Amino acid sequence: MGSIFRWLLPPRSWRVPVIILLGIMTGFIALLFHISRAGSYLTNDPSACVNCHIMSPYYATWSHSSHREAATCNECHVPHNNLANAYYFKAKDGLRHATIFTLRNEPQVIFILEPGKKVVQGNCIQCHEKLLTETKCLGNGKECGSERLCWECHREVPHGRVNSLSSVPFAPVPRPTSVVAPRLAK
Repeated sequence: MGSIFRWLLPPRSWRVPVIILLGIMTGFIALLFHISRAGSYLTNDPSACVNCHIMSPYYATWSHSSHREAATCNECHVPHNNLANAYYFKAKDGLRHATIFTLRNEPQVIFILEPGKKVVQGNCIQCHEKLLTETKCLGNGKECGSERLCWECHREVPHGRVNSLSSVPFAPVPRPTSVVAPRLAK
């Protein structure tokens, strides 16, 4: 243990510059964490999703749907098989979103990717398992939940036909607060 610690220590003449550099990097990471509101993504609060304005239509339509009473964004869009996988999926998806928005490469119309489809389908089945045996759910020779995606029939649940920012331009959604301290904003 002691030999590993000694191996990690920089030469004596480099210690002060290395400590200063580590302090700057730590401060930069803390500032990035604060500005991006990264802590809000660890919660189950749907308003965290509207930290990015492109999600406003989806928040607005969800808040007017029946799912608002029973499910948050995470309950549909994050796997629930175990806590580690849930946070891994959130981190992976969040980093992808952060990269897209930082590079200003966000699409006008958002489509769910294949890993997200599998998670949403699994969560639909988990919550609505009893409905899958009803005969009205069977159609076209395919069985619900195994061969058909739930949204093949329930296309407007819970987001309606919203596909872009222009579809609900004045939707009331929680606006993120400023990351600038009030004393600095004056």
